[in-house]
Amino acid sequence: MEKSIIELHAEHKEWVNRLLFYKDDLKVMQHRLDEIVKKNTSNDVMVNLEHFQNQLKIQQEQIDILKHEIKEQQNVIEKSIKENPTASDHRTMNDDIVYREKINRFEELFADLRKELWAFGQNGCK
Repeated sequence: MEKSIIELHAEHKEWVNRLLFYKDDLKVMQHRLDEIVKKNTSNDVMVNLEHFQNQLKIQQEQIDILKHEIKEQQNVIEKSIKENPTASDHRTMNDDIVYREKINRFEELFADLRKELWAFGQNGCK
């Protein structure tokens, strides 16, 4: 399936903005973990804390990877426009289905992690 270059560019910008939101959300989640640690020092809490800290690092890495991949696709679009600027707003390119699926999957996993972390914080670890 093909989409206009303008649509693809707008979609890339939207994805990057969503990833920036998740990056900020990671800071909120880390702050919540810090609060939990201050109030709880049991081994069970510490094991779970380490799990969540590892998950936050993984999510940060995924955000960086996705942003890089989106930037690479954006570079392909920009190169295409520079090589042939005539009527570039009417040209189409292959749709980024793979990246859309990656973003959607990332968001699902991130939402699950957020839910899991908040449940952990409320189940006796206040």
